[in-house]
Amino acid sequence: MVRMETPLCDFDRPAIEFALPGVDGKTWTLKECAGPKGLLVMFICNHCPYVQAVRDRILRDVTELSSHGIKSVAISANDASHYPEDSFDNMKKLAKELKWPFPYLYDESQQVARAYGAVCTPDFFGYNGKLQLQYRGRLDESRKQTAAPSARRDLFEAMLQVAKTGNGPKDQIPSMGCSIKWKGQP
Repeated sequence: MVRMETPLCDFDRPAIEFALPGVDGKTWTLKECAGPKGLLVMFICNHCPYVQAVRDRILRDVTELSSHGIKSVAISANDASHYPEDSFDNMKKLAKELKWPFPYLYDESQQVARAYGAVCTPDFFGYNGKLQLQYRGRLDESRKQTAAPSARRDLFEAMLQVAKTGNGPKDQIPSMGCSIKWKGQP
């Protein structure tokens, strides 16, 4: 497992269009996922310990952000032939078990992850209502272990600012996690 860190936020970069299958049997597009105040695009997977450490916090934060007009979508792009825990069937099981209220999509071709420039799981892209990038940072200080309950909610606070002003904070701390498991790479 290679640990990666996300690059700095490329402010105002437009969100990339997509049409991907969801665990709910529906094909989702960018516009169907977006909320009136913005969209949080999360590249995650089932097996990554960095994602596992924050799954409950993801649920908490996206639920609260939804009430502020920010919708969320999760995308898994890992090579399931080498990481079977990340298969579409296992994605369906996990989303049902965790009762995720957002679309969980499968990027089997990995084209969407490449277009976004996703590098790790979790990798968070926070967009405003015009679908311009305003946040590319961490959820909080959690790593492979969940941070203390009192940890600052970096992503939540940033996206709340996006909902209120359309702009994200200038200072952002990169997210860290397992590398995306690209096809053709060990």
